[in-house]
Amino acid sequence: MLDTTNNHELPVIPAKRYFTIGEVSELCAVKPHVLRYWEQEFVQLKPIKRRGNRRYYQRQDVILIRQIRNLLYEQGFTIGGAKQQLVDDSSAAHGESSWQIIHQIRLELEEVLAILKTDITQ
Repeated sequence: MLDTTNNHELPVIPAKRYFTIGEVSELCAVKPHVLRYWEQEFVQLKPIKRRGNRRYYQRQDVILIRQIRNLLYEQGFTIGGAKQQLVDDSSAAHGESSWQIIHQIRLELEEVLAILKTDITQ
């Protein structure tokens, strides 16, 4: 599944429901035109489209994009190889994606705790 060792330089995903393509581009260190291309190549990536065909990504989309980025840029898979890896991973490692979500929530809770501690001491 997603190798989190190479994603430590990526920013923490904020606690939001929807993200614009620009926000996702920054969160995943991928240009917007690459995200649009990946939508055509990876059937799992389906952002919500609203007025004017504007894309809105959800948290699971951002996690998937980070996984695709890792497969292509860090592990050296081709598009076809990354597609196959995603299919294999989704059937074999459903619990791993849950672990990623738990890890992300833990990081966000640690940030909240740090903010609360600084507020208490002031």
